[in-house]
Amino acid sequence: MTDRDRESPSHFEHVWEPVDGSATTLLLLHGTGGSEHDMLPLARQLAPGLSRLSPRGKVLEGGVSRRFFRRHGEGQLDIPDLLERTDELAAFVAGSASGYGFDPSRVVAIGFSNGANIAASLLFRHPGLLRGAALLRPMLPYEPETGLDLEGTSVLVAAGGRDPLIPATQSRELAQRLEAAGAAVTLRMDPAAGHGLVQDDLVALAAWLEEPA
Repeated sequence: MTDRDRESPSHFEHVWEPVDGSATTLLLLHGTGGSEHDMLPLARQLAPGLSRLSPRGKVLEGGVSRRFFRRHGEGQLDIPDLLERTDELAAFVAGSASGYGFDPSRVVAIGFSNGANIAASLLFRHPGLLRGAALLRPMLPYEPETGLDLEGTSVLVAAGGRDPLIPATQSRELAQRLEAAGAAVTLRMDPAAGHGLVQDDLVALAAWLEEPA
């Protein structure tokens, strides 16, 4: 049974698509201007056997574009808001696990752009919440605290060498911080790609999903 646009304990509009026999739940986090429906076709195609939880970002930019947290400008994140929204999203995941009955220790995030950045913040701020995270076109949102322990966490970082919004160095720095914290990091840098995903990203994502699932 699919439960659409339901209010969670943390009041995110979302889609919940359970899959019988699934041990893992995908947390789908859309990019700027997206919705809770954006990432579902990708997840259904690449990992049809996994349950899907897809929240809608609650921040409106310019009155129309939805995001998971505010920013002051391109590449200029509102860090206090990001931290608050990260905690709120973590509470949503925990509450949804309890309410829907999925295993909270087997949640894997797939985030694109703005969604990837808040997923990275979840890793930094709530280590252990995510079993793994696929960060598609991410940046280093902020420096993690000293002593961060991500041992046992699998992370895919997929960056574009010609990304006009996220410099490749930002994605590399994020991968370095995650690896230094003990995460098993796969860094994919496509020198010809921009901010949008390409077919090779999807191939890499599908292959990566086989391990944490």
